[in-house]
Amino acid sequence: MKKSRSVMKVRSGDVEFLRVNAVVWRWQDIYQWMLSLSWPLFALFLLGCYLGVNIFFAALYVAVSGGIAALDAHSYVDAFFFSVETLATVGYGHMYPVSLAAHIIATAEIVVGMFGMAVTTGLIFVRFSRPTANLLFSQHMVVSNHDGKPTLMLRVANQRNQPVVEAAFRIMLIRTTTTEEGEIIARFHELKLQVQGVIVFPAAMTIRHVIDETSPLYGMTAEDFQRDSVHFMASVVCIDVVVPTEVQSQTSYTWRDVKFGERFVEIYTETPDGNGWVVDYGQLHDTEPAP
Repeated sequence: MKKSRSVMKVRSGDVEFLRVNAVVWRWQDIYQWMLSLSWPLFALFLLGCYLGVNIFFAALYVAVSGGIAALDAHSYVDAFFFSVETLATVGYGHMYPVSLAAHIIATAEIVVGMFGMAVTTGLIFVRFSRPTANLLFSQHMVVSNHDGKPTLMLRVANQRNQPVVEAAFRIMLIRTTTTEEGEIIARFHELKLQVQGVIVFPAAMTIRHVIDETSPLYGMTAEDFQRDSVHFMASVVCIDVVVPTEVQSQTSYTWRDVKFGERFVEIYTETPDGNGWVVDYGQLHDTEPAP
């Protein structure tokens, strides 16, 4: 574990943090690193490990000349495929160890194969079984009057065919301010929402923060948002009913993503029989001028 002057990029929503003089690697993080890889990179990583192990042991089999029966001492290809068979504990019987050194190498490879299979199976199981929240956030936030009061609003929709339950909503405001000493710092404010959570979240809803005298946004205009580099982080934590466990999804907005004087178009219409609602996900991001 050591520190490096190289730049490390960490992305949080649309904001990118460049870390310098930070710890670049810890062996304790290798499990988390493998789980965070995309599926194509994960498959390439496993393939690389598999080929690397077989290439290493094939070189050892070639080094112990005459240790493997029916193995051409100069054929690295034969040694490689013998390594593949040994690693998988297949053992076709055509080639087999005949010397003590070859037996020791084959034993070591079998142990590596058993542990490798167990680790690989565990990683694949965790990646398949790990629940994720399939939530869709609106591309913009809007500020307009709602019930006669200026209100900050965003939309979020559940894209799964099953509802999620115990959904909790949070919005964090980040803005730069100047202290009395003249220091420019970032201040964090958790915004009070009209609805902090719902018991069942089947489709889509609008999350609202009323900009009253108690709000840190009170009296701010679009120019103030730009001046203070206003940034929002929105989060939804809920429980997946299929795999009963807590899942979380988040997004971020900058001052450029806030539309003043706009409101979201209505996406709910009642069904003809009056027993349900039609939700138009195609208009989830659409806005219109507020009256």
